[in-house]
Amino acid sequence: MSADDETDVCCAACGIKEVDDIKLKNCNACYLVKYCSVECQKNHRKQHKKECKERMAELREELLFKQPESSHLGDCPICFIPMPLDKDEYFLLPCCCVMICDGCMYANQMKDETSRRDPRCPFCREPYVSSAAEADRNLLKRIKAGDRVAFRQKGCQAREERNYSVAVDLLEKAAKMGDVEAHSQLSQLYCDGEGVEMDMKKAVHHFEEAAIGGNPLARFNLGVVSTRERKFNRAVKHFIIAARQGHDGALEQLKELYKKGTVTKAELAAALRAHQAAVDSTKSPQREAAARAPLAS
Repeated sequence: MSADDETDVCCAACGIKEVDDIKLKNCNACYLVKYCSVECQKNHRKQHKKECKERMAELREELLFKQPESSHLGDCPICFIPMPLDKDEYFLLPCCCVMICDGCMYANQMKDETSRRDPRCPFCREPYVSSAAEADRNLLKRIKAGDRVAFRQKGCQAREERNYSVAVDLLEKAAKMGDVEAHSQLSQLYCDGEGVEMDMKKAVHHFEEAAIGGNPLARFNLGVVSTRERKFNRAVKHFIIAARQGHDGALEQLKELYKKGTVTKAELAAALRAHQAAVDSTKSPQREAAARAPLAS
């Protein structure tokens, strides 16, 4: 074992080596050093603080600029095809708080009409809600069950009703549960000062959390913020990631930056190809049929 290997398995504070009866634990923030006890970690905090913060910032940057495997919407749980980004092309089912694409919604509607059966949810198979009041009761049931999507939807409703204290409370709860869209909603509230004090630091934080979770609109907004701050290299990175997810606005921004010489021809060409591939991956015969024959209200 080399000297470097031995250092890797020693407590950063007291120097004790990791052996069978002594297990060392990583610094949970930076993972650069290990400690044999909480006491050693506390004693070493002053010496390690600067290095730890620098590494945390590096890890945050790596996470922030990592290309997500998919958008925050993921795949339709019925056809397993990536969800389109256009909000008019997918639906949130009020009975189970599950989102499905318009193609699957249309196919289910056609099946119900052909069989002349009572319409049922294509996912949970429960009868469709018959009124707004029933939909609201179902949403409250999902909230009691701890459904983060229900928390977010109720928060969005409160935002539309300008009940901002309730909206922020519900959206923050949904965000803590890991709901990406809730982070996006909160970022817009703090960015615009809508019902809350304008706070760009909080807005950027929620933009970043949403972008890391795969939200291309939040990623696009980060690119806009970076452009305004004249941090063009960061802006280009954000726009490229969003464009690769199929975001049209990000692609248009890259075209404009290409005209100004900020984006290279190779970068733009790669973004164009990736953008088209992302858009094509969301297409299906069912979705095309749904687009030709709009769903009944």
